[in-house]
Amino acid sequence: MDNEISTFFSIGALAAISLFGCSGQSDNSSEVASNQEVTVLRFSHFYPATADVNKEIFEPWAKKIGEDSNGRLKVEVYPSATLSKADTAYESTVKGTIDIGSQVQGYTSGRFPLTQIAELPGLSNSSTQTGCMLQTLYENGTISSEYEDSHFLFMFATGPGTLHSADKLIRTPEDMKGMRIRRPSAVAGDIIESMGASPVGLPANDIYTSLQRGVVDGLSFPWEAITTFKLDELTKYHTNIPFYSSALMMTMNKDKYESLPDDLKKVIDDNSGMALTKKVGEMWDRTDLLGLQAAKDRGDEIIDIPDPLNDPDWKGPLLKGTQKYLDDISALGLDAESVYEKAKAASVACKV
Repeated sequence: MDNEISTFFSIGALAAISLFGCSGQSDNSSEVASNQEVTVLRFSHFYPATADVNKEIFEPWAKKIGEDSNGRLKVEVYPSATLSKADTAYESTVKGTIDIGSQVQGYTSGRFPLTQIAELPGLSNSSTQTGCMLQTLYENGTISSEYEDSHFLFMFATGPGTLHSADKLIRTPEDMKGMRIRRPSAVAGDIIESMGASPVGLPANDIYTSLQRGVVDGLSFPWEAITTFKLDELTKYHTNIPFYSSALMMTMNKDKYESLPDDLKKVIDDNSGMALTKKVGEMWDRTDLLGLQAAKDRGDEIIDIPDPLNDPDWKGPLLKGTQKYLDDISALGLDAESVYEKAKAASVACKV
């Protein structure tokens, strides 16, 4: 019995020591956990998970944010418009429904009218050049007022949108008369109308089924996107012309950004801006060439019109569409002509 009592007290003493020791460790662990609190940032975009821009830009960007913050920031990437629709990502970011969003400005008609001046034909022949133009116009204050309700990260652009059709080759604007052509933005819509075609607004994710069902007869789209959205399965005729450019942006909810400590704000800022713009441009210029080569390898019919503003068939309608867009923006009380001149200056400076 004495041995049992002795054993009981020994176990009790050990338990007490263990309890006090665990209590001390728990307080310390709590302090460490508090110091290493993880902030999750939900990032939504409309590109498929398999798209080059997701694999080569967005996911590595998210990983680097995590590494540079020593794990205190975690960016969760949601592709394929699963967290916000393709045409609402910017507003969803502003409202805080998502923390970070990427969207084509042209998907929200009239929301970014000055930015879209940089999409006009004749200003650029590459993703790198257009992205540089856009980021330059943002950084010098020409278009920054259009993004004041969010924390801006960086601007970028697709390669030139070329013309693609399922049923016939478009050699001149005359060939477009009566056709229903998918348009990505008001800029491209004005130009398509100037050709005598009917522009149809559709997010990229909806083009395949619309083309398949005959809702549209053709589209204007970069070569890379033709492959990304599997439209190479439906289009066999291509007019390789720099018809327009598409601006895109990546922004962050302003309140979410402001809630971060200064060192984490710096992590975000250090991974934003022109360097990222140029990285996207280089990637898309490379993949555009691959998309074009794939069409050649399939035996698709292709016609090249590299300088449409100096082509007698295309110059008139393109300039007409350009002027219509500038006039519409001027009618809103905005200085469209001044922004157009600054865009042309940025185009020269960004030419590669």
